[in-house]
Amino acid sequence: MHAYRSHTCAALTAANVGETVRLSGWVHRVRDHGGVLFIDLRDHFGVTQVLCDGDSAAFAELEKVRSEWCIRIDGTVKARAAELVNPKLPTGEIEVYVRELEVLGAAEELPLMVFGDQEYPEETRLRYRYLDLRREAMQQNMTLRSDVVASMRKRMWDQGFREYQTPIITASSPEGARDFLVPSRLHPGKFYALPQAPQQFKQLIMVSGFDKYFQIAPCFRDEDPRADRSPTDFYQLDLEMSFVEQQDVFDTIQPVLTGVFEEFGGGLKVDQEWPQISYKDSALWYGTDKPDLRNPIKMQVVSDHFRGSGFAIFAKLLEQDGTEIRAIPAPTGGSRKFCDRMNTFAQKEGLPGMGYIFWRDQGEGMEAAGPLAKNIGPERTEAIRQQLGLGVGDAAFFLGGKPKAFEKVAGKARDVIGDELGLTEKDRFAFAWIVDFPIYEQDEETGAIDFEHNPFSMPQGGMDALQGNPLDVRGYQYDLACNGYELVSGAIRNHKPEIMLKAFELAGYGEDEVKSRFGALFNAFHYGAPPHGGCAAGIDRIVMLLADEANIREVMMFPMNQRAEDLMMHAPSDPTSDQLMELGLRLIPQD
Repeated sequence: MHAYRSHTCAALTAANVGETVRLSGWVHRVRDHGGVLFIDLRDHFGVTQVLCDGDSAAFAELEKVRSEWCIRIDGTVKARAAELVNPKLPTGEIEVYVRELEVLGAAEELPLMVFGDQEYPEETRLRYRYLDLRREAMQQNMTLRSDVVASMRKRMWDQGFREYQTPIITASSPEGARDFLVPSRLHPGKFYALPQAPQQFKQLIMVSGFDKYFQIAPCFRDEDPRADRSPTDFYQLDLEMSFVEQQDVFDTIQPVLTGVFEEFGGGLKVDQEWPQISYKDSALWYGTDKPDLRNPIKMQVVSDHFRGSGFAIFAKLLEQDGTEIRAIPAPTGGSRKFCDRMNTFAQKEGLPGMGYIFWRDQGEGMEAAGPLAKNIGPERTEAIRQQLGLGVGDAAFFLGGKPKAFEKVAGKARDVIGDELGLTEKDRFAFAWIVDFPIYEQDEETGAIDFEHNPFSMPQGGMDALQGNPLDVRGYQYDLACNGYELVSGAIRNHKPEIMLKAFELAGYGEDEVKSRFGALFNAFHYGAPPHGGCAAGIDRIVMLLADEANIREVMMFPMNQRAEDLMMHAPSDPTSDQLMELGLRLIPQD
């Protein structure tokens, strides 16, 4: 017999009754029934109930074991009485009578319990992550993550892609976030960087003549943490293709992600039609470039109804350039109680409040109610209702100003309204491509033009597009949103050196700076670069959605905390004097 086990703790069934078996695992739970000990023995695969009484030579030793001791038992498989069968367990028809015991690893008093659903502070969970990972939910999440990655790989290979690895130690390259720098011992005073993404390398692979590339790529960014973003590192399904247009990339990644969500989505509906929505329309309708299309609410511009109206706040606001009033329809939200609740929400978001109108039946027909209705009068109110397609029992909320100042709050309000009114469908994954991103933005204070989105994107219209107003230039850049999260980002690349120089020139970067920052890419484009494009899908975020978790740390094996600290490994740590001397570094004390 094997030294540790003949079966896993999920393998035994009624067919094994009478067999002598060997199991190894962790003591999940101990129950003492007056001279008879019952232990739920757990391994990665499942749970088997084992028991022992005073007739067994192992009884005295088994009385000593406690939760999370790692043990090996030899015993005989017995059938449970019919009334004691546990249908929730694959092994629920049997139990194992213990005849021999070996303690493989005793456990001290536990800082957190593995058995049960008790919640523990994040600090405790991350400090003792190896215990936290033993819990059933975490085992399931990590298994799911592994299976998702394997499925992605297979689906990419099935489409004719090959996986190539790109360097982990490379040059610093500004790509929208802070680099993690690595000092060089052999070149004192110089630094490598951990790659924010394989962006330049995968483009160089295309220039090198490889038609299709993918990689399950680790990426490193020194960022502030969020619930859906790690502060240090993450993994993405990274891909690039030569001789493609934007739609070719969409047609490549859609079946991969559709298949993954159908395979691991727990039976939830996976939308087959993925609409393409311009960045401009997404901001207008949803207040974000990662909309949740499970929520049917679309915001609309209603400025004309408030110009010269009796509601002085909006009327005066509209006299300023670049301002507008938007309405958030709220079907079935037509009660003063709900409207007051949303007004309170706006105040918590830092706004004075949100104007609202709701429509009710007073017995003699429909009536518009609320402060706004009184100020602008019945004719304007009716025009708003008709534009928004609302009726009795519905409401609308209003925000005004320069769109960039209120869009984020409007988007949050739309989400809250959809959730609270039960309008958001929770049983589906709804995808949308966000396209036509602006390449440039203008600083309102200085008037300077800089990149708003990916500087490596090919401008729509090529060089001709760069001759006019930079703020009108759109790029062949795209994001994929699902249920309110950005899952994919990509672009058709700017592969022509002259267009690349012009694009950077408009953002204030001279030729020397382009050559200095992106020298390898810029030089490579002078030697027959093919048109190419691709994208990257965030694996952590995808698994988070599939696992129905609200925090990305629940689907990462060993995540950092909110302060980018590894509490288990005590990182970051202080370097020794010898290490600093070897690298030619000196630390400057911080005040």
